[in-house]
Amino acid sequence: MSTDNNPFRALEKQFERLQRQLEESLAMWDLDQFGQSQTAVTSMGIDLADHDEAFVLTADVPGFEKDEIGVRLSGTTIHITATREAETTDEDEEFYIKSERSRQSLRRSVRLPDPVDEDAVEARYRNGVLTITLPKCDPGEREGQQIDID
Repeated sequence: MSTDNNPFRALEKQFERLQRQLEESLAMWDLDQFGQSQTAVTSMGIDLADHDEAFVLTADVPGFEKDEIGVRLSGTTIHITATREAETTDEDEEFYIKSERSRQSLRRSVRLPDPVDEDAVEARYRNGVLTITLPKCDPGEREGQQIDID
């Protein structure tokens, strides 16, 4: 029996499955015929683990430099983006018959099951793998907002 009390978990999994299917469908199209070969969007594989005191998110971001990757935490959702553009000169372009490496972009958003301590989040990037450690908030540490009753 599952101890997960989030009623939206099944819906989130369905959206993730739909996102993967859409990305796979787009990969089958030859976008050159539509003049869209300049941008390649590929999927980013992730793992999210619960280590009691922290969540650890591991994402595959191969071939990118650290400064090409952006990580943003918004509430309980973490957003990861990676974008790079190939540096080519006009002299290089005259030799290409086909070029699909001019720009690549990865994007992924993951909703976390519980709130995290935004000030203690750490990220590191090694050998194409981004690892983000997101310490959980203690339930007693969460600040609330006083609501006046009329």
